[in-house]
Parts: sequence; C-alpha cells; structure tokens
Amino acid sequence: MGIIQTILPWIQIALSVLLTITILLQRTSASLGSAMGGTEGNTVHNTRRGFEKVLFIMSIVLAVLFASSALLAIIL
Repeated sequence: MGIIQTILPWIQIALSVLLTITILLQRTSASLGSAMGGTEGNTVHNTRRGFEKVLFIMSIVLAVLFASSALLAIIL
C-alpha cells in the first residue's frame, strides 16, 4: 500500500501533463464569437479523422485515467 501512495502523485503529474498536451494539440473550429453565442455563418460540421481522432480518443482515455487516479488518491 505504501508504494502506491508514493507513486500515485507522480502518475497524476504525468497524466495531467499528457492530458494538457493532447487537449492543446486539438484543433478547434469554434472562435471566440461563436463561443459567446454569436454565429459566424460557417456552420460546416467536420468529422474527426486520422490523427485528430486519435488525439480526441486519447484525451478521453487520459481524462478517465486521471479522474480514476484522483479518486484512488482520495480513497487511500
């Protein structure tokens, strides 16, 4: 049990860095105007393909792993 409590903070740091990188690498088509409720007229829906899809799935997996490790830290 002691080894898990020693390694868990390092795992959380690594997961948070990887999660931040995968989120920042994702390209967004929404600009500030559409985020505030305005419309730009560009309503084209793009599907994720290739590396963009891999980044999207990887960010979801990393977020679940990070949330799980945070919950494990609370329990322990």
